[in-house]
Amino acid sequence: MTKIWMFAAAACMAPLVAMAAPAKAPKLLDIAKPEEALQVSRKFQCSMVDNAPVVYHWSGRGYSRVPGEPDRLLFNLEGMNVRACVTVNDPVKGVGYRLVSRELMLYLDPKTGKVLRTWDNPWSGKTVDVLHVANDPVNSRPNYVRNEKGEPFTLSARVENGRVFMPIEVPLFYTNPLAGDYQTYVGNQYHAMEIFDFNAEAADILDPKKPTAQPAIAWVRLAQWLPWMQMNSRAGGLVFNAVGQTVNGVDALPQVLKDEIATNYPVYRTPPPGDDARPNETSWTYFKKAVESGKVKPAR
Repeated sequence: MTKIWMFAAAACMAPLVAMAAPAKAPKLLDIAKPEEALQVSRKFQCSMVDNAPVVYHWSGRGYSRVPGEPDRLLFNLEGMNVRACVTVNDPVKGVGYRLVSRELMLYLDPKTGKVLRTWDNPWSGKTVDVLHVANDPVNSRPNYVRNEKGEPFTLSARVENGRVFMPIEVPLFYTNPLAGDYQTYVGNQYHAMEIFDFNAEAADILDPKKPTAQPAIAWVRLAQWLPWMQMNSRAGGLVFNAVGQTVNGVDALPQVLKDEIATNYPVYRTPPPGDDARPNETSWTYFKKAVESGKVKPAR
């Protein structure tokens, strides 16, 4: 009788085990709430841990766009950005974060995949020195839970099918650092647009217990000719397109980037300090310094 009773009891308990409540899912961050949207923004950019390095990598291609002729593939692109965030506080704007970073991008021969040192300009017929992107620093203004007017932080993002998408368009129109003092009268402002499309698993980016996520990124750049191409006033410009994601440190980058960092750009192994107060570097200001130092020579 004892064995029969035990079997009967087990049979009665089985439905109870099957009906046990499932584990409670973690409460996810709500991008409609300013404080939580700010956390999501920070996790897309870096880490919730102050001064923790995060490395983005991207690969792509660069094309010419000239009126009246087919687009040309000019370069392959391999780029990286090493960055970190720090928490900042403001008596009016509340809590926020600041991003500091360095950015490196190489122009590669599309046929061989090797790093270009010189480039044969197909329009001018001359050979020019290639100046790769080596912008240090590329820091951002702090983002706060509200602005100086008291308006809450909002995030241009959406949640769809288990992923979070965050597009950012950056229109650029400013006085060319290589130009003179009369650009208001004669033009020649730098005119470009940078387009960044981030996306990440909602389970990672919206989980408040996870300090980082592994976002993916698509990057498009519509811009004027690069100054080292020495195109003078020729009509046309460039279209860059690349995709990438965060990787597990500099050592996880493609070999071509690791070799260049080791040989020519060792500072790019780590981000700038969180209190870095230097003005940002751009391809144009970097080129100006290279010309003045003799690193870039006239076309030949």
